[in-house]
Parts: sequence; C-alpha cells; structure tokens
Amino acid sequence: QVHLLESGGGLVQAGGSLRLSCAASERTFRNYNMGWFRQAPGKEREFVAGIRWIGGTTYYAESVKGRFTISRDNAKNTLYLQMNSLKPEDTAVYYCAKSRYLGSGVPKNVDDYDSWGQGTQVSVSS
Repeated sequence: QVHLLESGGGLVQAGGSLRLSCAASERTFRNYNMGWFRQAPGKEREFVAGIRWIGGTTYYAESVKGRFTISRDNAKNTLYLQMNSLKPEDTAVYYCAKSRYLGSGVPKNVDDYDSWGQGTQVSVSS
C-alpha cells in the first residue's frame, strides 16, 4: 500500500497563496491517477483536483478552477497543489489520495480512492 504524507498547510489571509505537497512512499505512485480532496467542518469530503498518471491531464472542481493548479513530479514521487487567490471558503483539511484503479480516468468520488494521507489544515482569514 502506498503511504502518503501531506505538508504545506497553514494560515493565510484571503487573496494569499499556499503550496501543498504530498510525498508518496513508493514508485508505484507514478502508475496511478491522483487527487486532492478537502473537508470542511460539518461537511462531506469533496473533490478539489485530479491528475492523470501519464500525460498530466488535470481536472478541477468548479469552485477552484482558475485559482488552483495540480501537478506531479513522478521522479520525486510527489504531488502538488498550488493554491492562489485563496478565499475563506477554502478553509478545510486537505487530503491527497491515490486512485484504486490503474490507468483509466480520474475519479471524483471518495470511494474510488484507496490510499489517503493524514491531511493538512488550510485556514484562510477574511
């Protein structure tokens, strides 16, 4: 099983930026589509962004499109999420996750991911 560890969260003012990183424990990381999710207090975990294992095709939730950028460095077994123009409603715990499927498309459902990091808190003040 791939182990994932997020870092880079913190407290930032509205309009600011943060870059999250997710380090994977195994090289098999490069064979899987990856995603970022977030969960705010009292809400369900939701899809934020995803990236294919090859080719780098990316997918975003409408709420973050144009502000967030997902990327990956397979040589470093690392996934990133660059977050710009942050808003208070972006406040949540952010998780990286590995799709349970080889190849195929990038799923957006929580149940389609089988490895999760422990999460990193992002707080945006107004």
